Parts: sequence; C-alpha cells; structure tokens
Amino acid sequence: MSLDRFYPIFDHSDWLRRMLPLGVKLAQLRIKDQPDAMVQEQILQSRNLCRTHEAVLVVNDYWQMAIDAGCDWIHLGQEDLDDADLKAIRKAGLKLGVSTHDDDELERVLGMDPDYVALGPVYPTILKKMKWEQQGLPRVTEWKARVGGIPLVGIGGMSVERAPGVLQAGADIVSVVTDITLSTDPETRVRDWIEVTR
Repeated sequence: MSLDRFYPIFDHSDWLRRMLPLGVKLAQLRIKDQPDAMVQEQILQSRNLCRTHEAVLVVNDYWQMAIDAGCDWIHLGQEDLDDADLKAIRKAGLKLGVSTHDDDELERVLGMDPDYVALGPVYPTILKKMKWEQQGLPRVTEWKARVGGIPLVGIGGMSVERAPGVLQAGADIVSVVTDITLSTDPETRVRDWIEVTR
C-alpha cells in the first residue's frame, strides 16, 4: 500500500475527528509529556478513527503501546531509536518511519530497513528547537537519490505554498504540523493541502 503524499501531524485525537472526514488518509499522532494512561487512550481513539475513515495512523514514539493497540505504523526519532526494541517492533508487524537530520543518522537508519525516512528540517521550523540548520531543497534531492525506493518525507517549516517545490525536489511525502494547527481556519488549510498534494 502506498502512502498518501500529505502527512499531517496532530497531538490529539480531536484533530483527527475534525480532519479525517475532509479526506486525510495519512496522519501521525505525536503526544509529548502526557501521562501514559492519557497517551494509551489517545492511541486507541486515534486508531479507531483512522480505521473508520480508512486512513493510516502512525504513532510517534510509543512503540509498545502501538503494538498493544494493534496499530500498523510507528515513527521514531533518533533518540527514540536508542531505547526501542526494533526486533519486537518488527515481530509485531509494525512498519517503521524514522527521522534523519545528517549523514550519520541516515546511514544508521538505512541499516534498519525503514519503511520511510523523514528528512528535516527542510525549512526553519518553530515547532521545536533543533541543533540542525535548515536542509534546503538540494538536500531533499540528494537524500532521495540515497534512499532510492524508500519513501522520503520532507518535514520542517512546511506550508501549502512550499509543498510543490519539496515534492518536485524529490520528496514522496510532505509532513506538516503548525501550518494547520496554528491556522485560523484549519479545515480550509487541510483542503488546500489535499488539493496541492494530489
């Protein structure tokens, strides 16, 4: 199954409840600094919503809860990889997406046979403090040549206006957070995203 080219990231199932009916077919649930019970409940709710709307749910970080909930996808950052049991993740049948920011990280990840590789930040991002400078579009093209047939996700500072250039540079998928969640009209913004990526 090929992944959709539009990949929004949300921190609560309420976002999925709003956006899945608009046609979102791939979404990540990324929850930080919340009690485990809340995270577990959010994963279950999000899983059910995505199944109802025939969308792919990617759970960020909480790989054991994703396994327990019978989810299909997990996303791990570089720090998460240090503690994750990749054998258990693979044995459970989860597909794996991984963040990369430099050459060493890419080499590390390619040895894990990931199901997608994310490169970021392509543009400056306000989401979190990063030690990496923006990667730029030439890096997207270079990364795509290196990952070959593995889907490449461009992330960081993404907007509807920037998405076509990122896809033309070689990304298979564009991931976005604040361009939607900080929008005054998130529903219209999602419709614009769907139009520009399909």
